[in-house]
Amino acid sequence: MDKIKRYVECYIPITTCNIQCHYCYIARQEKWKNEIVPIGHSPEEIRRALSKKRLGGTCLLNMCAGGETLLCPDLPKIVEALLAEGHYVMLVTNGTIDKTFDRLVSLPKELLRHLIFKFSYHYLEQHRLKLTDRFFANIQKMRKAGCSFTLEITPNDELVPHIPAIKEEVRQYLGALCHITIVRDDITAGIPILTELSDGEFYETWGVFDSPLFDFKKTIFGKHQDGFCYAGDWSVYVNLGTGTMTQCYEGRELDNIYSNPDKPLHFEAVGNRCRTAHCYNGHAFLALGDIPELDTPTYARLRNRRDEQGETWLTEDVETFLSGKLKDSNKEYSAFKKWYINRKK
Repeated sequence: MDKIKRYVECYIPITTCNIQCHYCYIARQEKWKNEIVPIGHSPEEIRRALSKKRLGGTCLLNMCAGGETLLCPDLPKIVEALLAEGHYVMLVTNGTIDKTFDRLVSLPKELLRHLIFKFSYHYLEQHRLKLTDRFFANIQKMRKAGCSFTLEITPNDELVPHIPAIKEEVRQYLGALCHITIVRDDITAGIPILTELSDGEFYETWGVFDSPLFDFKKTIFGKHQDGFCYAGDWSVYVNLGTGTMTQCYEGRELDNIYSNPDKPLHFEAVGNRCRTAHCYNGHAFLALGDIPELDTPTYARLRNRRDEQGETWLTEDVETFLSGKLKDSNKEYSAFKKWYINRKK
């Protein structure tokens, strides 16, 4: 049974997108029109840079672009290389790039069982562009191929009148409700919820989906984490274009994965002095266990669903892997090392 050694958040340097959601900063800044450029590193180079040997074992690699991830022309070969290395790979996508799904579905079956799709359900844009059938067809295509998936919607005020229709549609296509995340205002201090509703009204409105993901995010959103955080060691943030590896979104730079690829990477935890207002993506970092003393649901619990036929969204292999915690494969620091890390900061 594979155990998760590290969680690696991988940024794909593409802002281009084929849809323009009104709440997306990419669309609001007109970046969705930008030219698509290759990552600039071969699949073999990326595999070597993120080898199991360098990372210490089997890792969960989450791959997400600024725009639509599957528009990256190098992606299928990169995914194949990282799966062949033995990692589990998650792809964040709007689910409408048919040609990329056609390329991915042709990968060997033994690799596809460790591939996970995080499908973003952009209801208004899908209906405007008449993409709904294609979207759900691609979900079913990858599911039948043996991949795992999860489906989430980014709640926003314009969607509120459509909640009954959304619930009916997703039940019709998948036999289960989608998950709900929390949309954030990145340009305002404190990173609040992006809504005109009060927090209470927002949570009550979107709570009708009974989403464990949403329920957990409610408990951590807006709350600064003061516990000793192992982000920077047990998890890292990597820009696959530049190779820069940082502790977290706002953590300091630790290394460059493409420099001296035969040498070990440098890891060092954030500690007790996180600079981010709150862990807005703690549904991954905290659920996987970056702050081990926090009692959190497993990441599998937050991502899985069971449909009307009794089938789950996550395969058995993936559910088992995502049910693990990072502390199962990593040693916590001594009291002196924790003191030293905090003193350095």
